[in-house]
Amino acid sequence: MHIELAYGRHGLPLDLPDDWPVTVVAPRYVPALPDPAAALTAALRAPRHAPPLAERVRPGDRVGVIFSDITRATPHHLILPAVLAELQHVPRAQITLFNALGTHRRNTDAELRGMIGGLLDEYRVVQNNAFDPATQVCLGVTQRGHAIWLDREIVSCDVKVLTGFIEPHFFAGFSGGGKALMPGMAGQQTVLGNHDAGMIAHPQATWGVTAGNPIWEEVMEVARLVGGTFLVNVALNRDKAITGVFAGDLDVAHAAGCAFVRETAMAPVAAPFDIVVTTNSGYPLDLNLYQAVKGMSAASQIVRPGGAIIIAAECWDGIPDHGLYGQLLAAARSPRELLETITAPGFLKQDQWQAQVQAQIQLKAEVYVRSDYLTDEQIRRALLLPCASIEQTLAQLRERYGPDATICVLPEGPQTIPYVG
Repeated sequence: MHIELAYGRHGLPLDLPDDWPVTVVAPRYVPALPDPAAALTAALRAPRHAPPLAERVRPGDRVGVIFSDITRATPHHLILPAVLAELQHVPRAQITLFNALGTHRRNTDAELRGMIGGLLDEYRVVQNNAFDPATQVCLGVTQRGHAIWLDREIVSCDVKVLTGFIEPHFFAGFSGGGKALMPGMAGQQTVLGNHDAGMIAHPQATWGVTAGNPIWEEVMEVARLVGGTFLVNVALNRDKAITGVFAGDLDVAHAAGCAFVRETAMAPVAAPFDIVVTTNSGYPLDLNLYQAVKGMSAASQIVRPGGAIIIAAECWDGIPDHGLYGQLLAAARSPRELLETITAPGFLKQDQWQAQVQAQIQLKAEVYVRSDYLTDEQIRRALLLPCASIEQTLAQLRERYGPDATICVLPEGPQTIPYVG
């Protein structure tokens, strides 16, 4: 059996004996729209529950167009030109492009140029700095008691165009929507509150769930408070091509996009598996181990307690070196100790949410990592198990679990929401 795993830019082949009990679970393939540029223009001119973008924005308005960073596969080269074409009646000096970093590192000029091309020279670009309160303004406190700090400039814009793509998300339910503003353009204090241990541990903070999910509900609470939003989200297939466009009212358009993605991404299985092989959806999503926790989480939905997960993630950006995720892992002797540290009263540090989810997964199953850019020592220091060859690791696990051990492969990783049922 030959399976092509989404890995880096070029994929990773997986060849298994035909007589092994292997189940492959992947999203239902949706063909790309024949003319995505035309589809984007049509959606902007006939949006859901909102006036056309060109009518929504007045010539004197200050406009902020938010786009996601390099950790996302958003087709900026299609979305941003379509949006800006509808804003030709607005002087360029009144339009700013905002790179929604959340607490991620700044993108380099080369990375920005790779994402938005010549627009980098034509428009002013602001990258969110979650760590500088001087760039932020406080808008009050959420219903859950978290302070709302957002980038001052985006808040001051009369119209905020939120771009992005909708995919399953391991604790926010789905990406897209208000996440462009929070955590995208939020201050560190706000991100820490939204991602604290209690929020992450909530049973509804999981894949494909928005209603009753405290993380998602707070995201949307903040976005509605800011106001002046116009959504432009897309759905993508495994080729990163646009399959649907959802523009207009923040709530209505995003709900329509989530429903569309849910139909293609939800995948039931009859019973948990002994072993689950997963990915982090390839480039650019598998750039580092921090992001790869999403792929681990997708697999954990259908692995049995005491089973094993193998994730293939290129990790060209390392653990990474920036942020505190790697430090949190290196400071703990075991996943249990890591979880106890994070959930201790008063503990609050950047990136603890990713470490918390990883620890929760590891208390359920072993996790092996196949990566071309991480050493065995780095993987072990991250409390994980190195895997030089997926085929060899699978053979060793079958010796432990027996020849009837069930195996599931998620070749597109978190693009699929597998569930038992």
